[in-house]
Amino acid sequence: MYNYLDFEKPVADLEGKILELKKLAENGEAVDVGDEISRLEKRVRDALRDTYRALTPWQKVQVARHPDRPHCVDYIKGLFNDFTPLAGDRNFGEDQAIVGGFARFRGEPVAIIGQEKGSDTASRLRHNFGSVRPEGYRKAVRLMELADRFNIPLLTLVDTAGAYPGVNAEERGQAEAIARSTSACLGLKVPSISVVIGEGGSGGAIAIATANRVYMLEHAIYSVISPEGAASILWRDTTRSKDAATNMKITAQDLLELKIIDAIIPEPLGGAHRGPETVIAATGDLIAKTMKEFSGANTDFREQRREKYLAMGRNL
Repeated sequence: MYNYLDFEKPVADLEGKILELKKLAENGEAVDVGDEISRLEKRVRDALRDTYRALTPWQKVQVARHPDRPHCVDYIKGLFNDFTPLAGDRNFGEDQAIVGGFARFRGEPVAIIGQEKGSDTASRLRHNFGSVRPEGYRKAVRLMELADRFNIPLLTLVDTAGAYPGVNAEERGQAEAIARSTSACLGLKVPSISVVIGEGGSGGAIAIATANRVYMLEHAIYSVISPEGAASILWRDTTRSKDAATNMKITAQDLLELKIIDAIIPEPLGGAHRGPETVIAATGDLIAKTMKEFSGANTDFREQRREKYLAMGRNL
């Protein structure tokens, strides 16, 4: 059974009935229910298709935050071989909200930086729910500099509600760390690819997502501030988060139209959490295609990145 979102109640009811019928059949308490189960499964697929075809921006926010979505560590496990993690910023300490290191992607060496939210209570606390502290961004800069030194492409996986806003993070220079990480992204001589796999929240996301190519999963979001934060600032009323989500243009479809991102990776029917292997494989295929384009291009990646981000202002 899945963790159901509020708008998925019709699907939850149908899948609950399917589960009950399967249990009755297993216990020998019912006649042949195969036809009824098949009928209900078709209704589930139809209900999911109708629901996900017309998701509002606020509903996409909920899907992007779904606790069962595949996280950074799932993509690393599913796409890369010989992953060697690196820890620490060589200045203050280790921040496990950033997972990073070097690995092989389909035989080629790559550097990986990703934000990890965690999948249960213990791992969420360990990874600080994906909210990165200054030492996490400084670790990211260290990894970028290593990738540049050894001419290794960079891949980043973005999934954070935003950088950690605590007092101790501010005391250790949170804004400066984010700025330096963003600057390091822009200054890379090697090609970089970023994928927003869930939430791309504010500067916390931009710090590792300022890449040559930026992709988003179909139901991911990418925004300068959370809808709740925008509602509290604009209207001083967090109950207007739905209005903020709609007006901020934070969905993958909106951002592709605005030319903020480069492509959308389709998700399985019902969201990435209903088919993690499928969406991870699709992400890998797009990364492989992009890396092939980069390897055959005689391109100054810093200049290409510069033009990409300057053009956003002109396009708007």
